[in-house]
Amino acid sequence: MDAKVAVAEVQEAVGRTERELTLERQRLADAERRGRLAGEIQDAETVAVADRFAAKHRERLGVLERKLVNQKEEMALAQRELDDMQTQLKTAERDRPPMEARQSAREAGDAEVGLDLQDELLKADIDRAAREATAQQQLEALKKKMRKD
Repeated sequence: MDAKVAVAEVQEAVGRTERELTLERQRLADAERRGRLAGEIQDAETVAVADRFAAKHRERLGVLERKLVNQKEEMALAQRELDDMQTQLKTAERDRPPMEARQSAREAGDAEVGLDLQDELLKADIDRAAREATAQQQLEALKKKMRKD
């Protein structure tokens, strides 16, 4: 499931960038506030330093905002790819039993066998239910074991 991992990694990167943006906005606000305070007491040197820092933070803020837009586009793309793969997988799983039955009939030399597709789908559902029940039993046993430890 590399696609799931990719989506999760991009989501984490978006979160980091959003945190960086918040921090950079605070730094910009602090530099602007220091500049205003220095201006009120006519401290030209401090005003100049605060202006340089504010310009630096504005530039960094712009870079981070563009980065966030790109990361969100990347996440949307990765999510669409993951959704497409999951849809294809579900379709393949749903169509697999009837296709296997037809292939088996062809290999047996009976290409005109009138397969009851409903019966094949029912068998597939029963098999799937049995696998899910087994997995549930294993999960319950593991939970019991974890509670005892």
